[in-house]
Formats: sequence, structure tokens, C-alpha cells
Amino acid sequence: MQDASAQMAILQFMLSRLPTTAVPTSIHCDHLIEAYQSAESDVAQALVTNREIFDFLQSAAEKYGVEFWKPGSGIIHQIVLENYAAPGTLMLGTDSHTPNAGGLGMLAIGVGGADAVDAMANIPWELKAPKVLGVRLTGRLNGWASPKDIILNLAGKLTVRGGTGHIIEYFGPGTDTLSCTGMGTICNMGAEVGATTSVFPYNSGMARYLAATRRAHIAAAADQAAGFLRPDEPVIAAPEKHYDQVIELDLDRLEPHINGPFTPDFSRPLSTMKTLIKEQGWPEDVSVGLIGSCTNSSYEDMTRAASIARQAAAKGIHAKSQFLVTPGSEQVRATIARDGLTGDLETIGATVLANACGPCIGQWKRTDGDHATRGEERPDLGPNAIVSSFNRNFRARNDGNAQTMNFLASPEIVTAMALSGRLSFNPVTDTLLDADGKPFKLDPPCGQELPDATAGFDEGRTVYRPIVQDPTEANLAANDVPIKVDPKSQRLQILEPFPAWNGGELEDLRILVKVAGKCTTDHISAAGQWLKYKGHLENIAHNTLIGALNADTGKVNSALNTVTGELGTIPEVGMAYRAAGIPWLVIADHNYGEGSAREHAAMQPRYLGCQLILTKSFARIHETNLKKQGVLPLTFRDEQDYDRLTGDGTMTVSTQGVADLRPGCPVYLQVTQTRPDGSQERFQIETKHTMSEDQIEWFKHGSALNLIASLTN
Repeated sequence: MQDASAQMAILQFMLSRLPTTAVPTSIHCDHLIEAYQSAESDVAQALVTNREIFDFLQSAAEKYGVEFWKPGSGIIHQIVLENYAAPGTLMLGTDSHTPNAGGLGMLAIGVGGADAVDAMANIPWELKAPKVLGVRLTGRLNGWASPKDIILNLAGKLTVRGGTGHIIEYFGPGTDTLSCTGMGTICNMGAEVGATTSVFPYNSGMARYLAATRRAHIAAAADQAAGFLRPDEPVIAAPEKHYDQVIELDLDRLEPHINGPFTPDFSRPLSTMKTLIKEQGWPEDVSVGLIGSCTNSSYEDMTRAASIARQAAAKGIHAKSQFLVTPGSEQVRATIARDGLTGDLETIGATVLANACGPCIGQWKRTDGDHATRGEERPDLGPNAIVSSFNRNFRARNDGNAQTMNFLASPEIVTAMALSGRLSFNPVTDTLLDADGKPFKLDPPCGQELPDATAGFDEGRTVYRPIVQDPTEANLAANDVPIKVDPKSQRLQILEPFPAWNGGELEDLRILVKVAGKCTTDHISAAGQWLKYKGHLENIAHNTLIGALNADTGKVNSALNTVTGELGTIPEVGMAYRAAGIPWLVIADHNYGEGSAREHAAMQPRYLGCQLILTKSFARIHETNLKKQGVLPLTFRDEQDYDRLTGDGTMTVSTQGVADLRPGCPVYLQVTQTRPDGSQERFQIETKHTMSEDQIEWFKHGSALNLIASLTN
């Protein structure tokens, strides 16, 4: 669990009253460090700013037998790859990029905190049986093409919802040409196409990585079980007979890609950018180049970027854009420092940030001139472009500026663009000017999969090694640790159980907002400056749906209070409805809740009185999170019915079929629309749900947590 989601997961687990977690569990402090000046100063500031949260998480770890990784130790997914991942095993993580561990042959699935509580409380974890999408890789990457380009290309083919309900399984001879961390990059961004998870077959690259990270014994065991960790021969021979869908990718022909802005599936070859920039009116200047994040912060990533930096330094030039580097872990940081790679990057002007999520999750205090000011406050500045090796580029995600355009690429392409300062720069064909004004062309990057075997990885400063607990009940009882939450705290709040279902239909629901277009978990529960309230449900509820576009008003964060007849922000109206005891629902478009696994995007609406979300389709994790919190997720039987509904205050909605809710049975919505003259029109909309018998029990109890508490108490 990462620190932003672990707060709510621990607060929920506390209600189970169990003495220890039932499965090995770890907490990683990577989300709450704001990138500003330097690694040392930023971590020091985070320890002051977030002391209450870190103390809470560490005391909970001590109480329940959980391993605790301190702030500065690294990003959860890189640490998992280095320490926990193993071929053929299953892991749940409270972060949507948990599938990163698929690069080591692990079935790693991103979930909400309530799902993690299930596992921690020894409650069976449930997943709707996924389909399997096979991606056959042939050939070998060459030139400027990288593992990142494989998933950037695939995102364009599948779109942000094309992988929903699927596990993506990579196979074919091309898989044996990739490094373990390269495969991790590809699996990591499977989240961007909605996949349940992604996985590679066990191969020699994984064995080498395990040996390099002091786990040769796991590689030896995997070698013995290799037949179970790879596709069977009949599957290889006739994949179309075994996979639900097959996509072919020839790595020999793959060229560098760049995706964005505002959505990770807007994909195109880098060679087309010059034309697109002119057609779309995008900024030509690159304000900032950023490499790192959980997707691309491995040793190999850094060696490839450093190989570009060395060429530039040899020609006497520096980055024209601000250039920021985020190592994935203390182990990566220490190793690249020892091997001179940090110096290579700093020579061209890079600033090395803390081993943390930083700008990727919106923890970024920009310092690059005018754009350090939020775009909402200075609309006269217009859009600005950044390029990053991150995984997501939703509007306003990285810096809170809705006008910042984030383009996703490999670390080496980002480095080259930072040197040129131009979004149109293509290192495959274009030249730079050296210190004497003479043109030169960058050679393709070269990198090392792993550090030299004689030196190996440097584990770095011992202060960042995990605090390991003895999870036996006897030991924990002997060393009982109190977990204190100040009732006056603005950062932490003990949870009150959500009310149980009353057994009847849901009646007279107001439509809080009809959402138009993309609505990610960033839109529903923004991160960035709001991360400080992750442990305080009441406070963080004030950001509910602030990024959503109201289809009726055409404005972001706008809703009509049907009691007062006045427009307000969505949280303001939601709070007013909660105070008045008025239940409500949300109408939304396709893939509602895509993006991060944050369960706050389900808990906040529930806290404010939401009883139902009606959409054209849901993202998998978010739909489960809604079910966990006692919110009924429904989809239109006929998507055109979306156009019949409005949030203009004239409609109320009641259900028919909830009182006898059963798997596979429809739920009808009885809609009453009141006209200005007082007359009314009534019509019915048919909807579907995916609730299982167990999930219906969650709904009846008011939440999955309420059910767990009733069982454990």
C-alpha cells in the first residue's frame, strides 16, 4: 500500500478489530513528498509537513505486523520489483500501477483500499473472471525505440477502455529480447488501457534481475517451474484459438511514439509531431522535461538517458528546458550515483528529485517562471507543454494547471527533447547545435540492463531499509502499540460506518450532476494539494467531482442546488444535500472512474449521500470501489437514454428492482420530470448491473467493511 491510500485502508482495517494482517503487507511512503528544490530538502520538508501521517502509518505498521518503508525509500512499484515480486505469485496493491510487477511474471492487480482490507482480514477476494488478450511480440527493438514505445503504441490501438475486463498476456519471441524492468514498464501502463493486469512469461531476463537483486534462490525455483510460468505449446502454435483477442507487434518496425496531451491513448509516431503541432496549435517550446516515475525509473532507464546526456556534454551543450529526474528507489539512486550516471545528468542541467512519485502524482511545486503559477489563476499565459516518461497525462494532474499539456514518451526521448527545448524535435532525423554552433546528430541511446555483476546494486543508505515487524499475534500482543488519532486533526479522522440499506427501493434521488465526457478518478477526487486530506474523509469530500464537466451548464465543477435554485460548486451542493438528508445520483459517460485506484472517489460521494451512479460504462477498479462502499453502480441498457436525462433540477429518480436485487436482473429507473407549469412527465429507463451475490451483501450492509466488521466481531 502506498501512503496516500494506506491511510484509509488502515482506518478501515482498524474497524475489523483484528490483531494482525492475515497476509504479508507493506506500506510505502512515496506519494506525500512534494517535488520542489532537491531530494534532501524535499524529503526533510515532507517529514515536517506530514509527520502526523507518517507517525500514524508507522504505528499502525508496528501494531499489525506490517513492513514500513520510510519517506525517501522509493516508489512502491520499483521497491516491489526489487524486493517482493516473484514469478507465478499473486499480489494486490492499492495503486492502479501495481501490474508493474507483471514484468517479473507476477499476477499483480491494482485494487482499492477496501479490497486490500479483505485480504488483510482473511476475507476471500473476488474478481469477475477476466478475458485474456494476447499480445504477440516478434523482432527486436532497435535505434531509438524502447519498451515504453510498445505500450504507447498499444494504448493507441486499444484506447483507454479497450483492455477493460481483460488480462493482457504478452508472448512470442520478442518477449525474450526485453529486460525485466522494460517488461515492467509495459505492464505498468496496461492500467492506461483499463486492463485488470498484464503479465509476461518467465524468461532469462527475469532470472538475471532476480539474481542481481539478491534473489537467485527464487530464480532457481522459477527455473524448475518454468513450464507453468509460460504459455503452453498449443497456445504458441495457435494463439487465436486460446486468447479472446490477439494483437501482433513487430518490434523490428516499431518507431518512437509520443502520446498526449490530456489522455494516454492519443498516440502517434514521433515522426508525425511536426505536422500535428501545426495542425493542433500546440506549443512548440518544451517548458519542462521529466524522467522517472514508477513507469520509467529503473537502472536501465537511467543508463539510456545518461547516454544521451554524455553526448550533449561532449558537445558543450545543456538542456534548454528545465530537466527533472526522479529515481525509482534508494537502490537505483545510490547505484546511479556510484556509477557516475547522476553526474552525467546533472552536467546537462538536471535536478535529481527525491525517490518518490513527485510530479507524476501532482506533488510538484513548479519553479519554471510564469508556469509556476496555476493556469486557472493566469489564463492569459495560455497552454504550455511538458514532456515526461510518466504514465498518465490527464488535464491538471501534474501541476494543477488545466492548460499544461503533458506528452508521454520514453526517458531517452524526453532527454533529447529537453536538450532541444522543442516539442517537434525528433532525434532520429533532427540535429542540435553544439557549443560552436555546428550541427550534430545524437546517436541512439545505449544502456545497461543491470549494473556490472562485480559491483551489483548499491542498496544505499540503511536508514531507508524497511522496518520489519514480527507479525505473530503473540509478539504483537507483547509489544502492543497504540494508534492515536487526534479528534481535532485535520489530516486524520476515525471512520464512522456508512448506514445500511433500508431494504426498499431508492426513492426521490436528485441528479447532482450529469457529467459530460471523460471523468477519471482525478476528476472525482483530485490528488496534488488534496493528498494531505487522504486520511480525513470529511475534509477531502470538499474536492468531490471538482474536475467534472457539467453537461447541462457546460462548466467544470458546477451544479444546481434544487432546494435553493442556485448554482454552486459540486461539493457545495453535495454538502447541502447531505445536511438536508437528500439522496442523489450522478449520470456519466463512458469509462467513468478510469485512472488511479483511489477509493476516495467512491467514499467521498457515498459520504455526501450518493446512492447510485449511472453511466454508459465503468472502469473496473472504480466500479468495484463503488460496490465496496455501498453505492449502486448501474449502466444504461440503451446508451441513448443518457440524452434523456438532465441535471437541471427538473428530474427526480426512483428505482424499481433494488428491493429484490439479484445478479443479472435489470434495475429500472422511474424518472419524474416537473415542467415549469407544474405538470409532470414520467418515463422509465432500463439499466444493468454486475453485482454478484456477495457484492449484493455489501450493498445490504451499507458497505463491504460493515459486512467484514459483522463477521470479525
